[in-house]
Amino acid sequence: MRSEIPASSPLPMSAEEMRARGWDEVDVVFVTGDAYVDHPSFAMAILGRVLEAAGFRVAILSQPDWHSCEPWRRFGRPRLFFAISAGNMDSMINHYTANRKVRNDDAYSPGGRIGLRPDRATLAYCHRAREAYPGVPIIAGGVEASLRRLAHYDYWSDTVRRSILLDCKADLLAFGMGEKTIVEIAQRLANGQSVRDLRDMRGVAFALGAREAEHIQPGPFGPYCVLPSYEEVKTDKHAFAEATRLIHLNTNPFNAQPLLQFHDRQAVIVNPPDLPISESEMDRIYDLPYTRRPHPSYTEPIPAYEMIKDSITIMRGCFGGCTFCSITAHQGRIIQSRSQESILREVRRLAADPDFKGIVSDIGGPTANMYQMRCTRPDVEQKCKRLSCVHPSICKLLGTDHGPLVELMRRARREPGIRKVLVASGIRMDLAQLDPVYMKELATHHVGGHLKVAPEHTDPQVLDLMKKPNVRNFQTFASAFQKASRQAGKPKQYLVPYFIASHPGSDLRAMIDLAVFLKRNGYRPDQVQDFIPAPFDVATCMYYTGIDPFTKKEVSVARNLRDRRMQRALMQFFKPENYFEVRKALELAGRTDLIGSGCDALIPAKPPKEAIRARRQRANRAFRGDYVHDVSQPQRGYRPGRKTARRRLRQSRGQ
Repeated sequence: MRSEIPASSPLPMSAEEMRARGWDEVDVVFVTGDAYVDHPSFAMAILGRVLEAAGFRVAILSQPDWHSCEPWRRFGRPRLFFAISAGNMDSMINHYTANRKVRNDDAYSPGGRIGLRPDRATLAYCHRAREAYPGVPIIAGGVEASLRRLAHYDYWSDTVRRSILLDCKADLLAFGMGEKTIVEIAQRLANGQSVRDLRDMRGVAFALGAREAEHIQPGPFGPYCVLPSYEEVKTDKHAFAEATRLIHLNTNPFNAQPLLQFHDRQAVIVNPPDLPISESEMDRIYDLPYTRRPHPSYTEPIPAYEMIKDSITIMRGCFGGCTFCSITAHQGRIIQSRSQESILREVRRLAADPDFKGIVSDIGGPTANMYQMRCTRPDVEQKCKRLSCVHPSICKLLGTDHGPLVELMRRARREPGIRKVLVASGIRMDLAQLDPVYMKELATHHVGGHLKVAPEHTDPQVLDLMKKPNVRNFQTFASAFQKASRQAGKPKQYLVPYFIASHPGSDLRAMIDLAVFLKRNGYRPDQVQDFIPAPFDVATCMYYTGIDPFTKKEVSVARNLRDRRMQRALMQFFKPENYFEVRKALELAGRTDLIGSGCDALIPAKPPKEAIRARRQRANRAFRGDYVHDVSQPQRGYRPGRKTARRRLRQSRGQ
């Protein structure tokens, strides 16, 4: 039954809002680790609205207190299922830095506050849903579940963990973007099918118990690609590398085999990814009646929303195949684009908002300039197992025409009420240089003073492991961009290049060369990206195993904190507080020629006063605290919870 709701109403977050709609129950409770923002950049908004448009009643349980199952009972027993997501990010990456330190803020929470979701949120949320209403199907999804659907290396525990399915006990795991998947799940359950009946769907994974795993039959997608078992990948790094190779060779939805991985006597089956959605399907998704605002119950700003509120998504997917990036694994490598008319309708809705200031903050996607680019030979695309369409060189069958994107940018900035349309998503520089018209349009109309690009490194071997082009590509792009900016009368526009420290293959020698490159070209990065081994990524396999899973060659890895700290400091060699770390790195690498007053010298021979002051402050912070027993406080012993300690405490109180 279709629910009648005003276009401006967010989905209900409370029982009162549910009853105000005249509902006595909901079909789906969507549990998320993020604050509820009804904007198409947030997964819970898109999936909730898609279900709503299909006629289902959906409620949002946002950032529930996981210490009890009571919040899961807020809307009563859901008629169909719980949809569980940790949020737009893996909860561990959301919580911890590359050095495993707790982050100071959470961009997806009100006021940027931390602590509103648990570590490994998918597990806690699924367990509480099961406790609240036994028997209600539980569907896990989102980035965290997608990237942990098989045995994976977990950086924060430094172990190989089982498939998340076996730990969270979900009935089904939906991976990828999931709009078609979640609607099909809801429709089939509403029609009386069981969760077991859904195992023939694309884009899902499920676990088999010991009895089922003994008699596995071929599924609807052909023979299984059997991966090394969990026990093998946990104890043998070569087996882990081989599993990674097989997983990534089976990501093209047109030719992927279903994957089978045993975990002791149990098994996990991952069906092929869902097929890419069409332009008309993309349009329907993004034309839904989003309020484009946080739920009105929030009184504090949500940082992630403030950053993207005036942005517009024009496409999804990425064929770059960067080994350190999870976008391809989650969204797929096949580009799925909206029509220009759908995008312009969103531009007009944005312009009609009284709070809109006239500037579209970003018109892009995972990559700003892949709009409507796809393989020109569908018959080849059906068979291709190449992980990147642009590495080691741009495939000759890839359509790289920027014409539709240039036309869209021109039309968008001419809309009434629009003062400027910016491009804030990353630019794929090797593609951009193929079209001088796009470069001219970009520099003349769509850069707000600076443009973000991601050369990532300068060392050829590291770049090859990343599946990124040679640094010469960045240099030629920088020259072309500066020329286009001058011709547009904007000579002060500049590039903001992003580089990664401690990526597999990057040693001190490579980082020192990068630091020299930065100095010679006048770049002083304000922010430094430390490589974080995210689950599922090819680069994570290299980090854990020290092996390139495709060539089986050894890869050097910066594992300990000291090495990672030195690599990070080298990228900001110009900061006085990094002086001693940089000096130590140069001495260890035998590059003392870069200490002193030479033209390539990274640091002076004598430490500046600021460096000495910073070292002293760090030392003071390290030794700050109470290290003397305070006898005014009752001493409870080393193990205050043991029985004898509790008995003594009762005796001292006269109990």
